Amino acid sequence: MRRLVVFVSIVVFADSVLFGALIPLIPGYAADLGLSKLQAGMLLGAYGAGALAGGIPAGIVASRVGPRRAVISGLLLLAATSLVFAVSTDAVALGASRFGQGCASALTWAGALSWIAVACPRGRRGELLGMVFGFAILGYIVGPMLGAAAELTSARGAFGVVAVTTLTLALCAAAIPPPPREPRTRGAVRRALADPRFVGGLWLNLLPAFFFGVLEILAPLSLADAGWGAVAIATLFLAAGLLEVAVNPLLGRVSDRRGRLFPVRLALIGSIAAAIALSFASRPAAIIPLVLIGALTFSGFTTPGMALVSDRAERARLPQGIGFGIMNTAWATGAMSGPVLGGALGDIFSDAVPYLLCAMLCTVTLVAVLHVTKRGITV
Repeated sequence: MRRLVVFVSIVVFADSVLFGALIPLIPGYAADLGLSKLQAGMLLGAYGAGALAGGIPAGIVASRVGPRRAVISGLLLLAATSLVFAVSTDAVALGASRFGQGCASALTWAGALSWIAVACPRGRRGELLGMVFGFAILGYIVGPMLGAAAELTSARGAFGVVAVTTLTLALCAAAIPPPPREPRTRGAVRRALADPRFVGGLWLNLLPAFFFGVLEILAPLSLADAGWGAVAIATLFLAAGLLEVAVNPLLGRVSDRRGRLFPVRLALIGSIAAAIALSFASRPAAIIPLVLIGALTFSGFTTPGMALVSDRAERARLPQGIGFGIMNTAWATGAMSGPVLGGALGDIFSDAVPYLLCAMLCTVTLVAVLHVTKRGITV
């Protein structure tokens, strides 16, 4: 089990590096290509769009060919699309390659997470998924450093290294024994989607992806307007991500012992406060600590939500690969819409409007969670 957790953690780390690599490069691409906030948001959100398009198909593939083969296929596609991104010079080609990376990510994640869920003891599912997700966050925060390196050196070299790394991981995956095959039962998808707790787990993955998408498009642009460069922006997001890495295994362990919604309630309260404060922040001295606080509070939903999706998929006799494929689709909806809607609202109105939208969504979710808790429903 330890060997598998280490390998899967490395896989999602490498995958997440690509997701975060574009953040410090956004101001430069916006300036060089003449992009508005909306267009920059569309470029950043193309990865999420690919993951959205590939989410459910990837889950079906993972359930049919097995998690190991799904991981290998996703890594090979990730290597190819990374090479395309490295040599692209216009917005359309960059967006298309980011879309392809998102499709590859959906396949890799569906295979990797279902591999863990099938192989691990149910009583440690939240903890181990939290540990894996912590490495995903670590990759996500190393990603901006890769983006900064690409700006200081060359995009071809930086993203070429990623391509070689993913190819190596694909070879390593072939040497690990596959997990046992899960039985397929008729009507499992319908049963899962009719379960409010399964759907709630999906929402708890969509919500933070949307929040981070808003934060990742608006905060770098605001900091760039104040004179911050790519390296400084990447360093801030590195610090924020390190906080998430430390807290996610703890969140998973708490959700194993106290119920999936216990840490979610606390995270929602903190997220409401952080989002409202961000709506008033305009200077780096205010934005910096709020990015760090937001990283902690916004990430408090994901690990419990992932474990909840896995638990309810198991109850519905839904293969874990399909369950995580549906979850990836929910996450991708947030990752795609967050930067696009955040950029559009920021262009039309001000940055305060998308942040207040985040606070409103958190408030509605908190009311729903408190209602479930009051009724004594165990999740």
